[in-house]
Amino acid sequence: MKYHVDFDIDLKHNPYKGLYIAFEGIDGSGKTTQTELLTRYFRNKGKLVLQTREPRKEGLIGDIVQRVLIGKLKISSVALQYLFSTDRVLHHEDIIIPSLNKGKIVISDRCFWSAIVYGILDRAKGQYSSKNADFLLVAHSILSMYHQFIVPDYTFYLKISLETATKRISKKDDFKEIYEDKEKLKQVIGGYSWLVEKFNREIIVIDGERSIEEVTKEIIDKLT
Repeated sequence: MKYHVDFDIDLKHNPYKGLYIAFEGIDGSGKTTQTELLTRYFRNKGKLVLQTREPRKEGLIGDIVQRVLIGKLKISSVALQYLFSTDRVLHHEDIIIPSLNKGKIVISDRCFWSAIVYGILDRAKGQYSSKNADFLLVAHSILSMYHQFIVPDYTFYLKISLETATKRISKKDDFKEIYEDKEKLKQVIGGYSWLVEKFNREIIVIDGERSIEEVTKEIIDKLT
């Protein structure tokens, strides 16, 4: 028996005096680089800045997540999403919210938007489509763990092609993560396209194919 289920969700926006900025995109899109450059830009202006990332690489949960991502520890993909959420709760409670409350600028390499894209991908067993994304968003309550988190004031999605992503990832010196194979990257790109369409008022699309300097300039222009 099939039932139609629909719902609206009220995202939790930043109530604090600090500014919350996040970068989203597939691996190789330049999130880490732009996080570092924007942090440097604001610090040069004398602002108090917290640079961070999700998931974290340190701490009890962060260490486990990192070992899973680089293939040193195996758990189910759904279980991994719960670990992401646990780490995010601790991250917000211990670091992000106190920093925003003090008026700091928080700049994050990924935020809860990633959890929606990758969470749906994992629950759909790698078969991403707008139809099953809409279904899973409701039926499996993908947002139930995430609507409690503050939505960034600015979320920049660095959009690049599959070809560009694979080329950049191939140049990495460190461990290849479990989501960095070509087929998964292709599905994640589809996931971000769906996310941008679904939440178009929350996410700013930036052409990540351009030079680092051009991307940084556009981001700063959007913030000023």
